[in-house]
Amino acid sequence: MKPSQAQKTEDKRKLILESGFDLVLRKGFVGVGLQEILKNCNVPKGSFYHHFESKEAFGCTLLEHYIQDYQKRLQKLWANQHSAYEKLLCYFDAWIYDPEIQCGWAETCLIVKLAAEVSDLSEDMRLIMDAGTKRLLNNIANLIEQGTQEGSIHIQAQAPDVALVIYQMWLGAALLSKLQKDKTPLQQAMQATKFMLNRKS
Repeated sequence: MKPSQAQKTEDKRKLILESGFDLVLRKGFVGVGLQEILKNCNVPKGSFYHHFESKEAFGCTLLEHYIQDYQKRLQKLWANQHSAYEKLLCYFDAWIYDPEIQCGWAETCLIVKLAAEVSDLSEDMRLIMDAGTKRLLNNIANLIEQGTQEGSIHIQAQAPDVALVIYQMWLGAALLSKLQKDKTPLQQAMQATKFMLNRKS
C-alpha cells in the first residue's frame, strides 16, 4: 500500500528534523545555516517553509522532538523492577556510555550543546529547554523519593534539592568532558552521585 500524502509530509518533516539534529549537535544552532540543513537532507527551501515558519521555529520543534524522545528513552530505561537507586545509576551510566547508540547521552544532549548558546538568542527555545529540564528534574526527584521510601536511597536533604544538585553536577561534568575530550569528569560525577544518594546518618 502506498503511503498517504499525510504520511509523506510527516516523513519529510521527520527527515528534516533528524538531519538537522546531527548538524546542530556538531556545529551548534548558530553555526548551522539553513542552506546546509536543506543540502544535508536534500529538501528544497519551499518544502522546509511548508513545515517550519523560520529557522527559530525549526529550532523550537527540534528541541520539542528531542525532549519527547528523551522522555521515551527514560521510560524504556526505567521499565524494570530494579530499585530506584539502581535505576538512577543506570541513567547516569548512560550519560557516560550507552551501547545502543555507541556513545554517551552527554555527547548527544542538545541541552548541553545549546543552553548557553541559545538562551540569550531565542526566548521561545529557552523556555522549551527550561521546561524540559524541569520535567527531567521532577523525574529524578520522584525516583529519589521512591528510593528513600523503599530504603535503597539515603539522603540528608529534600529530594528535589538533591535532584537539582546532582543534575547541575552532571551538566558541568558533561561540559568539562567536552573541553577535555575525556570521560573522567563524568566518572567523577558518578562517584559523587553514589555518595550523595547513600548519605546514611
